[in-house]
Amino acid sequence: MDWKSLPPLAALRAFSAFAQCGNVQAAGTALGVSHAAISQQLRTLEAHLDVALLDRSGRSMRLTPQGEVLAKALHAGFAAMIEAAQEITGARDARPLHISCTPTFAASWLMPRLPSFRAAHPEASLRLDPTPTLAELSPDGIDIAIRYGTGSWPGLETEVLMQSPMVVVAAPALVGEGPLPPVEELSGFPWLEEASTSESTDWLRRLGQGDMAPRALMQVPGNLLLDGARDGQGVAVTVHLFVARDIAAGRLRELYRADRPGSGYHLVTRPGVMRPALKDFVRWIRREAARDQAVSPARS
Repeated sequence: MDWKSLPPLAALRAFSAFAQCGNVQAAGTALGVSHAAISQQLRTLEAHLDVALLDRSGRSMRLTPQGEVLAKALHAGFAAMIEAAQEITGARDARPLHISCTPTFAASWLMPRLPSFRAAHPEASLRLDPTPTLAELSPDGIDIAIRYGTGSWPGLETEVLMQSPMVVVAAPALVGEGPLPPVEELSGFPWLEEASTSESTDWLRRLGQGDMAPRALMQVPGNLLLDGARDGQGVAVTVHLFVARDIAAGRLRELYRADRPGSGYHLVTRPGVMRPALKDFVRWIRREAARDQAVSPARS
């Protein structure tokens, strides 16, 4: 390794912080230095490499193509160093296990089952992040995501947890007890949609201007979507897994089903060795999912 060609570490650190934070003020805050110090380190790095890493022509600085290449390499390198330091000092295992999933999955499936995990692992600290956004996994951030789809997330390891199709449902109070309304009439009903982007809204967007494209939508938090559907406030798109019991009990009627091969919930992790708390959680959630589908195969 040619150590002499390596730019000053402080300059690389400042540049990586700028690339992640997007501006010198936030980068300075992240590193505990002034924004002027960040700016100086950026100029030092460009001078050392004799390459323009930043485009200063606009109102705010942006990375040049060369800067993008360096930022990507530094992000991977610094992340690996942070992870190694946390591993050898035990800090990695001490921090809470950070789990990302959609609000609907958290409210309808995960939260009711978490007491059994905590009973089996009382020493484990958890941080649950229910968000419709596809979160980024990192060594010092989110450990595992539980996402609906076909498992095509490049650069990450995925494992099928539960397969379940998307369904369109509504309460009998809204659509009646008799024959199901024709597909082309569904757009005339009020619809409920989970706010932001989730398994249901992604599917709903794919309807485009088709027969079921809703004319009127009300966006609600994910944990309120199914309550609103049960109350007859609107037609909803959701995962069959969450409403199988409601359909069986007559609280909801299945109006339409969309099967996509391989669709379901997946465990999404970063490549590499899992820390002990993550291993425990993955083993536990596998058992819970297998037990759930074995008891109620109609849900899948």
